[in-house]
Amino acid sequence: MSKLSERVVRHSPSRGPGSPDVWGVYEPDTGSIQYVCADPQTKAAALIDVVWNFDTKHYRFSTGSMDQVMDLVRDQGLTVAWVLDTHPHADHIMASAHLKERTGAPNGIGEKVHEIAALWEEIYNMPHVFAPDRDFDHLFAAGETFRIGAMEARVMLSPGHTLGSVTYVVGDAAFTHDTLMQPDVGTSRADFPGGDTGQLWDSIQQILALPAETRLFVGHDYGTDDRDEPMWEATVAEHKAGNQHVKDGTVREEWIKRREERDATLPLPDRILAALQINLRGGRLPPAEDDGHVYLKLPVDRF
Repeated sequence: MSKLSERVVRHSPSRGPGSPDVWGVYEPDTGSIQYVCADPQTKAAALIDVVWNFDTKHYRFSTGSMDQVMDLVRDQGLTVAWVLDTHPHADHIMASAHLKERTGAPNGIGEKVHEIAALWEEIYNMPHVFAPDRDFDHLFAAGETFRIGAMEARVMLSPGHTLGSVTYVVGDAAFTHDTLMQPDVGTSRADFPGGDTGQLWDSIQQILALPAETRLFVGHDYGTDDRDEPMWEATVAEHKAGNQHVKDGTVREEWIKRREERDATLPLPDRILAALQINLRGGRLPPAEDDGHVYLKLPVDRF
């Protein structure tokens, strides 16, 4: 039976001082991987890209995925220090606001979320609706450092998939979001508003310039024709040797052409128009209207 329909959990143990314990928790509805990045010494942890489940057939929410992550935190004796997202996701609803309420930990995202918000305010025709300074406790600048317990984390700006995506580098682990896929798949798309294929190439090259033994944890996996088990971890060396799109020897212009041709065939994710107006509020729904119900706005004929 395929494991692509299961909530698979996998542990990548610390390799020594400064190296985090990492748990990946696979969310099968969207092919997303949620991460718990923990300091083995202090048991402080960051939760990265956790999902608030959204049923697109009934437009209802549930908390199974974030509950699973919090159960793991409890079972491992961890304390949540940060609730982090790498970018405002198009394929799933972020659990950031809920996890902040549950844990009391600050939530954060890259500072260029301001520019992403301005872009989508125009698409939705909802001026001055999004306020990242209100909905996130910390907006990380490129190159900024922060701590998860005794470990130092560093923020890399990694645009291309979105104009404000960031990669979190913690010791020998890097959470690379929607840049790379697994080596047997290749790379992620760059055709959403604000995306840029050339910038994505440059971001990937910066990631692949990390030390060869760095563990790269990707944002999504959908399996392949030959693999029916979700995978999300490979080293820089493994990507450089065998990534189908960007292994050593790949020519930038050829990859850009290939990526843009592929992106032109892809449909919009089925959650994108709901997701962005929630995620740009930090995972909060819009205010209820005078009937007590919440409504989302969907632009027509914009894509």
